[in-house]
Amino acid sequence: VLRELESAAPDRLFAVEEQRVSLDQLEDYVHRLSDEGIELLTILDTVYPMNLRMVYDRPAALFVRGALSQDDERSVAVVGTRKATDRGLTQAREIAQTLVAADYVVVSGLAAGIDTASHMATPEAAGRTVGVIGTGLRETFPKQNAALQARIGSESAVVSQFWPGQGPRKWTFPARNAVMSGFARATVVVEASHTSGARMQARLANEHGRPVF
Repeated sequence: VLRELESAAPDRLFAVEEQRVSLDQLEDYVHRLSDEGIELLTILDTVYPMNLRMVYDRPAALFVRGALSQDDERSVAVVGTRKATDRGLTQAREIAQTLVAADYVVVSGLAAGIDTASHMATPEAAGRTVGVIGTGLRETFPKQNAALQARIGSESAVVSQFWPGQGPRKWTFPARNAVMSGFARATVVVEASHTSGARMQARLANEHGRPVF
């Protein structure tokens, strides 16, 4: 892209002083991310998630800690409120383990409550779980899930559409829900308040043509 921009040399109405990023600088940045255990994928890469590739609002690039798998195409998102009831947590665990028994990958957002229960129940059933987070990969939200995020990144994959240093913001979580909906074949909402991001994900999944349970 940089090469094409430089060769095009478009005329400008006003002179603009730009901070140019060279190809060498960009390549060096990607190598440094790789040394940190972070892989940068773009939609031009064959390993870009197939389900996500098929939705209209897919991000152009993803940052991945761990490794994506072809099995991830057969995945279901299990999401819900951070302030879950005991019944909701039990249901989230049971749903995750039932999905594993049916050879599905369990996807969730590494938030407190329903997400955490879904992630933790999956390896107990010898299954694979993928985290799609609302921060960059150098960040953790909530902080108490740092060990869980590190474990998922080591055993399977943690995915983010944000630059690695991006902290949690109100706008990052709805964007995360859109990616999670696109990544999975379907979304299961266990418990959700009227303002929950899980309800937003249900709406987004409908827009993506994906089943919602």
